[in-house]
Formats: sequence, C-alpha cells, structure tokens
Amino acid sequence: MKKRLHATPRLVATTAAESNKDAPLREDVRLLGRLLGDVLREQKGAATFDVVEAIRQRAVRFRRDQDSKAGRELDRLLKKLSREDTISVVRAFSYFSHLANIAEDQHHNRRRRAHQLAGSPPQDGSTLRALERLQQYGVSAAELKRFLSAALIVPVLTAHPTEVQRKSILDAERDIARLLAERDRPPLTAPELKANGAMLKARITTLWQTRMLRYSRLTVADEIENALSYYRYTFLRQLPRLYDELEAEIGAHFASKAAPGSLPPFLQMGSWIGGDRDGNPNVSAATLTHAVTRQATLVLDFYLQEVHALGAELSMSNILVNVSPALAALAARSPDASEHRRDELYRRALIGVYARLAATARRLVQYEAQRHELGAAETYLSPAEFATDLQIVIDSLRAHHGELLLAPRLTALRRAVDVFGFHLASVDLRQCSDVHERCVAELLRRAERAPDYAGLSEDDKIELLLAELRHPRVLRSPHLAYSDETHAELAVFETARALRERFGQRAVCNYIISHTESVSDLLEVMLLQKETGLFHGDWLHGDGATPNDRARPAFALMVIPLFETITDLQRAPEIMQQTLSLLARLQALPPVQEVMLGYSDSNKDGGFLTSNWELYKAEIKLVEVFKRAGVRLRLFHGRGGTVGRGGGPSYQAVLAQPPGTVNGQIRLTEQGEVIASKFSNPEIGRRNLETLVAATMEASLLDPSAVRGKALTGAELKSFEAAMEALSAIAYSAYRGLVYETPGFAEYFFQSTPISEIAELNIGSRPASRKKSGRIEDLRAIPWTFSWGQCRVMLPGWYGFGSAVHKWLNTKNAKLDKDARLRLLQQMSQRWPFFQALLSNMDMLLAKTDLAVASRYAGLVRNQRQRHAIFTRISEEWRRTRAALFAITERTELLQANPLLARSIRNRFPYLDPLNHLQVELIKRYRAGSTDERVRRGIHLSINGIAAGLRNSG
Repeated sequence: MKKRLHATPRLVATTAAESNKDAPLREDVRLLGRLLGDVLREQKGAATFDVVEAIRQRAVRFRRDQDSKAGRELDRLLKKLSREDTISVVRAFSYFSHLANIAEDQHHNRRRRAHQLAGSPPQDGSTLRALERLQQYGVSAAELKRFLSAALIVPVLTAHPTEVQRKSILDAERDIARLLAERDRPPLTAPELKANGAMLKARITTLWQTRMLRYSRLTVADEIENALSYYRYTFLRQLPRLYDELEAEIGAHFASKAAPGSLPPFLQMGSWIGGDRDGNPNVSAATLTHAVTRQATLVLDFYLQEVHALGAELSMSNILVNVSPALAALAARSPDASEHRRDELYRRALIGVYARLAATARRLVQYEAQRHELGAAETYLSPAEFATDLQIVIDSLRAHHGELLLAPRLTALRRAVDVFGFHLASVDLRQCSDVHERCVAELLRRAERAPDYAGLSEDDKIELLLAELRHPRVLRSPHLAYSDETHAELAVFETARALRERFGQRAVCNYIISHTESVSDLLEVMLLQKETGLFHGDWLHGDGATPNDRARPAFALMVIPLFETITDLQRAPEIMQQTLSLLARLQALPPVQEVMLGYSDSNKDGGFLTSNWELYKAEIKLVEVFKRAGVRLRLFHGRGGTVGRGGGPSYQAVLAQPPGTVNGQIRLTEQGEVIASKFSNPEIGRRNLETLVAATMEASLLDPSAVRGKALTGAELKSFEAAMEALSAIAYSAYRGLVYETPGFAEYFFQSTPISEIAELNIGSRPASRKKSGRIEDLRAIPWTFSWGQCRVMLPGWYGFGSAVHKWLNTKNAKLDKDARLRLLQQMSQRWPFFQALLSNMDMLLAKTDLAVASRYAGLVRNQRQRHAIFTRISEEWRRTRAALFAITERTELLQANPLLARSIRNRFPYLDPLNHLQVELIKRYRAGSTDERVRRGIHLSINGIAAGLRNSG
C-alpha cells in the first residue's frame, strides 16, 4: 500500500468543453516541448534526454499519487546525477517553464480573438464592458468627459531583485511568441508550416545556447535598459492604440462628437529605475541623469523613425490634392529645397519636422539621428511645439480627403507625444526618511540653527522646519564642507531641477519618502527642496508675487509619504491631517496630494489578512481627511508580484478598493518578473493596460457592489467591517506568533528556503537585506516572499486566515452563534468586493502551495525537532485555511471559480516539480561544502525556472 505524504492542493476537474477549448494550447505545449526535446538530444545527447524524461516521470508520480516509492526513486536519480547532467536537466525544465508561459499567453490571445469574432458580449476587464456598465447605470457623456479630463492612471515600473530573466532571453522568447502566433493566422501552407517549425527550433536552439544567468551583478544601467525594452516592444505603440480603441468605443456608446485624438493623456507611465535610492547605494544623481537621458533618447529616436516613415508614406502631390495654408507654411519653413519634391508639400513639411526633431535630440541628449537631416533647423523647445506641427499635418489631411491616411501612423504618433513627451516616463525619486533627517540635521547644525536637531521633540522639529520654510535665506553655505551623504542627497535634488528644466516638468515630479513615521519626515523633504531651488514660495516673503504665481504648486516635486508597517498605516490619517493643516498655514496646500501605501512591508510585518485590512481602513480614513481639507487624494499602491506583496489580478484589486478611494486617480507599481509576464507580449501588454483603465473607470464612477448585485447598505457594511476587525486581530496574533515569537523560526526560514542563495544571485542592484543579520526584521520584503514562493509554501499569502476564522466562529457571543457567524462570512464573500478579492487571491496561493514539495525543503533544516514542530504548524494552518475558504465560499475545490487558472496550474506543475526536487538536492550539496561552480549555477538556474513557472512569485 502506498504511503501518503502531505496533501497537495486538489484542483477543479476539467470539463469536456473546457478540454476542447484548450486543445490548441495542449498542441502548442506539445510542439514546443517536442522541439525542446529535439534540441536537447542534439546538443547534449540521447542519454541526457533519457535522464530528463526519467526524472519527469517520477516527479509526475510523486505529485499524482503522493507515492513515497516514487520519491525515493527520485532521490536516487538526483543523487546519481553528474554535475554536468545536473546543469542540463535544470536548464531543460527551466526552459520548459518559459516555453509553457509563451504557449499560455498565445492561448489567451487566441481565446480573446475568438471571443470577439464570435460577437460574444465583452468580457469583464475590457473598456467596452466598462463603458456598457457606465451607460447601463446612467453615467452621462458629460460625466465621463469630466472624469477623463481629471483622471490620472500610472503604472510605475520598478527594479527589484525578483526579475530573474536576462534581456537576451526575453528577446529570444519574444521571437518564439511571434512565430507561434504566426501558426494561427492565416492558415499556413505545408512549406510555410515547415519553415515556421524550423525557425521555432532555431530560436529554441538560441535559447539553449544562450547563458540564462548573469556572471556579474546587474547594475542600475542594466536595469534601465531592461525596462526600456518594454517601451520598444509594447508601450510606445500599444498605449496610443489603446487610446484610439477607447475613443472609438466612447463614440459608439455615448454618441460623442469629440474630434479623434482629443482624449487627454490620462494614462501615462512612471518609473523608479534610476531614482530609487532607498537601500541602494548604487543610485545617485548620476544614475538619475542617465535614466532620464536614456529614456529621452529612446523616445526621440522613436519619433524620428516614425516621422521618417510618415515622409515616405505621405507622398501626395498638391497638383492632385489641396493642402491647408498652415501645412503650406510648414512646408515653406522646411530646409528641403529639392526640385523633385517641390509639389510634395506633406513630405517637405515632414522633412522639416524631422530636421527640428534631429536638432532637438542633439541639443537634449547629444544624440545623432541615424538618418541625417537635409539641413539646419531650429530645435523644438517643448513637446507641445512638436505636437502642433503634427496637428497641422493631421488637420490638413482631414480637410482634404485624407482621413484614411491618419490611422496607420500619424494619429498614433500625435497621441504618443501627448503621453510620452520628450521624457518617456516620469522618474520618481525615493529615499529613506532617516537619510533626510541626517542631512537636515547637518544643514541646521552647520548654520547654527539647531545643534541637535535629531534630539528635538516632534513638535519642536515641526516648528523649526516651518520657520525655515518661511525664511527667504537658505541654510547651505558655499564656504562650508558637508558630509558625502548630504552632498550626494542635495545633488539629487539639484539634478532633478536641471532635468525638469531640460526635459519638462513631467520628467521628474514625485519624491517618495520611505518609512514615513511623522509629519517632520515630510517637512524635511520640503526643506531640502527649498535648499535646492525647488520651492516656489515667494509670496511667503512678501515680495509681490502675482495670483498666477500663487496658483502654481509650491513644491516642484510632490512630497509623497510611504506608509509601510502596520503601525505606520494606522497613523497615516493623523499624519496627513496634520501635514495638510501645516501646508495650509504655509499657503502651500496642493490641489492634489499623493499618498503611497506599502503592501509588502505591511504584509511581512503583520501577515496577509491584517495587512489587507489595515490598508483598507487607512484608505477610508484618508479619504475623510482629504475631503475635509479640500484636497484631492491620489493613492499610490506599492503592489508587488505575489499576493503577499499586494499582487493578484489588477482588475479585481482596483474594484476592491474602498468606495471613494480611486476617484480617477491611481498609481501602482509593477515589479519583478510580473513586468515580463504582463508586458513582454504586446497584445497581452495592451490587454493589461486596458484592464487597468476599465477598472479605474468602474471603481470611480460606479458602486462595484451594486454592479454585481444589490448595493451594500450602511448596516451591512458596518457588520462586515466589525467581523474583519475581529478576524484581523486573531490573524495578526497567529502570524506574529509564528514568525516573530517562535524560537528558532528565523533559523528555520533561512535553512528551509533558498534565501541565502537568492541573495547571491546577480538579479538586481539592491541588497536582499537592509543590514547583515539573521533577523527576519532586517530582511527586505521582496526576497522574503520570493523565498517562500521558491519552496512552494507561499506563506505570506494565506498564513493566519484559517486560525482567525476557526477561533472567531467558535468564540461564544450572545448576538451571533457559530452558524450565524458563518452565514455572515458567506454574505461577505458574496457581497463585498474587498473580501471577494481577498479570498480569490488567497485561493490562488493555496492552490500554488504544495506541502509535499515543501516537506522536502523542510528536510534542509538541521534541527529535527525544530523542523517537525514548525513545519507541522505551517501544514496545519494551510489545512485550516483551506477548510475555512471552502466553508465561506461553499466550494469543495481550490480555484473552483477560476477553472482557467486551475488548468494552468495543473498543466505546468508536473514540469515545475522536478526543478524543486533538483533545487533541494543542489542546496544540500552546496551547503555541505561543495565548491563546484556548477552546483551554485544549478541552484540559480532552478530559481529562474521556478520563478518563471509560478509567474507571480516575487
């Protein structure tokens, strides 16, 4: 009789209809797997291929049957592997994960196209569905126009040490995705199909022969270039296309007569790469300059290419078609004097536009266009001037039977200029509050204003900082020397000012303060802006500023607090209320103020349930504070890849925000390997951007609970919130009890996960810990969640929920018995978007948890008693949490409401499991003292493959 190990997630079964729909996916996976196998045989020989297949078969048995015999056979196979074979086996399974992702993305695109071709109703998450709902619930065209004119939606790309893929690998995979898509449309002839298969095999061969890992640690410059690749492939073309589609949909649904191209640039891009200094000594004023310059170079090069292509396309002769006087004047200013183009006024005009762009690129970024301009021209002083010239071409075409010539390129370029300017994406600055305090303390000390600023009370700090902000003179003297730290920090502010003058205000416009704990943390950054010419407060000094001056923001850089821990979130409303009051006293109250909320650190601090609940409560209270102050609130959500860091589907996440907290203004981070998952494929990328827009419209203009049923009453919401408050308190105690209060837990974590090996990976420019120690408190939240994902525990995404529900249901209460409490939780699951999203995300993480695989990692813990005690607690909590989820949702399987994801997990895990087993074996060898570089490289390769297979593990 087979001995059963720890239970693995039981996923929902596949119906015959679903199976038929997924047949093309299975065919693609089989094709890519067969080609990878062929490449493996050719490159490494049949014997290596046979080893890979033997490992795969035993891993499948181990998963399917929880068969201890298969586990022992697997152990023997892995132990007998030569070092060279080990690397080949790890690479084979890692690349299979990558190829499976490509096939899955292609299948999503295929299903979406089929849905549209069939004329099926639009799906949730599409702008078309969102507009239908707005119309259905009585939102008028005027209301929608007002909303879009004031909206701002910004995905912000960040560099974090969970993006484990090299750009060379991503480039090869994009080619494979393109070739796979070619097989769908139109039907290929037999020779074409054969040629396509040969090219697919060639690109898979390229993958096999390309080094998967970096030999040296990623630099900030590397991170900048990696991020720019997504603009080349996705954002520069797909964002304008999304605007065009939305504009057409609005016209169809609301009979809007707005001119094409009139939508305001409400969807823009942001970046932390090159400006995020928190804990990263490699980011400086120089890297900020490099980031903004490289971004500008890329967008200017794109404009040059597009204008050159337009010049080739718009070959019309004014002998055959008239042009507008403005277009004729634009052509007359062109340096093109060729007789051959005397009658081709559009071409002459665009040659002049190209010359001005080339001169602009040379002035701004010292970039020489690949195709030299025909003559000298003035530079564009702003993107608006460039946009005006393009609009002249557009208006002339519209007025002279050229409407059809706009769509291929011109209107998209015109739209891109509004969205990307000459800067491409706004680079946020970020630094820790402790650094600001040290810099301000030194400035005050050297100016003899405060000998010990850090030792002052909070009230005294505030009064001193306000006095300095009101005073016209600066603290810094050119005749005094300052510490390297202060010099470096002030240099960043000065560089930001110079870059804004050079590339426009949107190039750098936000300053984020990590670990904001007090009002003085914000005032310190305001004072540093004043010291570096970024504070416009002339009227404070009585020198006759005009009303227009007073309408400008007082601070060039918006000072944005980041509230991260549970305590910080609880204090956020009080801190912001006091800050807004002080800004009113300074006559510097902004019309819009952003607040950033940290998901990953609050999760690591208080656990999944408490983090989500404290974020929710903070948002509700912040809305009230800002409403009283008459300031518009914009929330910046510091979401990560995994659910433990605020990840999960963006559509549900935005709709789950408390009422009144979105209001057309939202920024959110896109981090780690999720960036590649969302945006490396252009079609998938546009879909993800569309989902974000749709969710923001619905969350801002509708009541999500009413859309999905009857609107929540005040009494219902009050009872739901009371239940959450009680559950959160219990879950917090359970989570803290395990992570921070269990003796030996830190040792268990460091030994049972590959955290130490992750810290050695060359996958980011930022250290894994804030300081060298063996304490959980000092570990960054990103590698914390990434490590739990690698060993298939996913603990940050569910731990504590089961204990909370079990204890709350069984607590005696005069008002509600156990059955009534369960019914209340079931109503919360059915009626409350916040709780629905929370359960949905937890459902996914429970399904991705595999205790059988996790038990093998637990075997790495040296202390047997400690290992058994802690792993037993984790296992029991997983079972409690799963049982609680089933009781609340009235389901009997994980992911029962998401069969697509269930099938994805079921299909990929038999190929992902071998990587986990190999990783455990390699870690054993490495920690036993193996000095063979191939062992270390094998561990790092397995980390890459597992991250790719899980897709949202970091």
